Amino acid sequence: MIRAPFRAPFGAALLSVALAHPAAAQMMTMPTQATIAVGVQQIEVEVASTPQQLATGLMGRRSLPDGHGMLFVFGRTQRVCMWMKNTLIPLSVAFVDSRGNIVNVDEMQPQTLTPHCGMLPVAYALEMPAGWFTAHRVGRGAPLRGAPFGTPLQR
Repeated sequence: MIRAPFRAPFGAALLSVALAHPAAAQMMTMPTQATIAVGVQQIEVEVASTPQQLATGLMGRRSLPDGHGMLFVFGRTQRVCMWMKNTLIPLSVAFVDSRGNIVNVDEMQPQTLTPHCGMLPVAYALEMPAGWFTAHRVGRGAPLRGAPFGTPLQR
């Protein structure tokens, strides 16, 4: 799940950006499911784009099938850190720039408050089952494709 330094201001800031900027407002109406491609792998993601979805993430889930994940859409490029409070399963997170390229990947352990941050400001984060990025040899610089990134799914 996403965490900014202060929870309430983050949600308020995201909402005010959505109301003031047409592209961000469009982001708020994205579908809650999408198919994206990471390298040669196609995956099914739940799209978290509202303040509530961004704050909740994958909390309380007891499993996440291989090939499934959650894509966090922030609406603008910003510094992002995630932690695992109330998240029951280990996850890998990729921090993704506005062009859809992975900036860095980190492994996160369940029910911890250890911050995991993008090395640079990012527009997206992709959470997958722990070890997914390593197992599929996907890392820094890898492009993500699909509707959320404005690129075709097939290449």
